[in-house]
Amino acid sequence: MKNRQRYYWLYAVLFFYIAGTLQAQNQPDAATTALVVIDVQNDYFPGGKMTLNGADEAAANTALLLQKFRSEKRTIIHIQHIGPETAPFLATGTVGAELYHKVAPLPGEKVITKQYPNSFRETALLAYLKEKHITHLVIAGMMTDVCVDATVRAAKDFDLNTIVIGDACATKERTLYGKVIPAHQIHTAYLAGLTAVGNLYAEVWQTKDYLSRSK
Repeated sequence: MKNRQRYYWLYAVLFFYIAGTLQAQNQPDAATTALVVIDVQNDYFPGGKMTLNGADEAAANTALLLQKFRSEKRTIIHIQHIGPETAPFLATGTVGAELYHKVAPLPGEKVITKQYPNSFRETALLAYLKEKHITHLVIAGMMTDVCVDATVRAAKDFDLNTIVIGDACATKERTLYGKVIPAHQIHTAYLAGLTAVGNLYAEVWQTKDYLSRSK
């Protein structure tokens, strides 16, 4: 009986040692983490061609994230969607397609343009992440259920670990089966979907939690 208890004790110690080691190995450091700001552009704000619910709040929280990453000299990537001239919003050459002034890139910060919801598709994003040895992403941006969702799911295919800052994202209402689905329901449902099956695609945090827990 005593021998059995001794073995149980040894197994327990070994289990927690291995678990702790794996957890430590999986913890990102500043050098391997990048902030990716997706499509925070003028057309998504009041007066634009595709105003989103909560765009101002999302931009304010994104600005806080930018402040943190800049102060720590960490990698920042701005994604800018450029549609064709005939696009209903974010059309090439328009003011609406310009990056929003409150989260505008500073000199030296990477700006990557795209033409599809997935920020990796036919862009330099993956190559740049590899160049910088980035393994972890912190994502903010617009729209939650379109470009943010598409990019996060694609990141999983490249074995990138992702945190989405939920209150630094925004979207708008949708219509299905003749019924209007409120923006906050769309936003929440898509974020919840990313965390399914044990955070399969991403963890979802709030800005204040990320800023306090990642000090």
